[in-house]
Amino acid sequence: MEIAAKYGLLLLAGVLAGVINTLAGSGSLLTLPALIFFGLPANVANGTSRVGVVLQNIVATASFQRSGSLDLRGALLLSIPSILGSILGAQIAVNLDEQMMQRVIGAVMVVMLLVMLLRPERWLQGKLLALPSGPLALRDIVSMFFIGVYGGFIQAGVGIFVLATLVLSVGYDLVRANAVKVLIILVFTISSLLVFANNAQVDWGAGVLLGVGNMIGAAWAARMAATKGAAWVRWVVLATVAASAVYLLLPH
Repeated sequence: MEIAAKYGLLLLAGVLAGVINTLAGSGSLLTLPALIFFGLPANVANGTSRVGVVLQNIVATASFQRSGSLDLRGALLLSIPSILGSILGAQIAVNLDEQMMQRVIGAVMVVMLLVMLLRPERWLQGKLLALPSGPLALRDIVSMFFIGVYGGFIQAGVGIFVLATLVLSVGYDLVRANAVKVLIILVFTISSLLVFANNAQVDWGAGVLLGVGNMIGAAWAARMAATKGAAWVRWVVLATVAASAVYLLLPH
């Protein structure tokens, strides 16, 4: 019964993360501590969380492609530097010991807590910028590389950095930026997941279960009114991240 309850809670965490990723973002800030509470070492939890992200973003990418919102060529071009960065970031992550990884995850959660409190998405509201043309700017290539490093190292909260770069620097409008973001994260998450898997830091059973929850949550959240649900979800994320950061940073 205890084992069944643990798997049930992990599935629920995946569902909540799927909802949060759709309405507010930063769902990985729930799945990382959920996997750690589930009993996985912090480094294995960091690798395993990528399985759910991949499954969720496959569904989301297919949906954006069907709706005609996805700039496939632009997304693939921008994915190239992020893939290279993610491989480097994942390689750094797999070489950290478990205690250090817990502290790093806790510190990142504190930073993301501040980012969410400042609500950086306000910078993006109402921006309808022209689509990019011509070769990619050097600043965008460099930005996507370092975002890839961060995403490969720790997935949590990477989406908001990708979205901000796509809108404020590359020049996509919000709808197209969100579609491109999903594919970029999907691609560089696959590359980083391969690094973690090659270093035996992925629990595939827990990851697939989490991914099923992610997909269920995303499908459900897509039917909800984002403006009504996002405020409530944001407070859930803030409370969870704060509690998780305290748990990970305090000695135990």
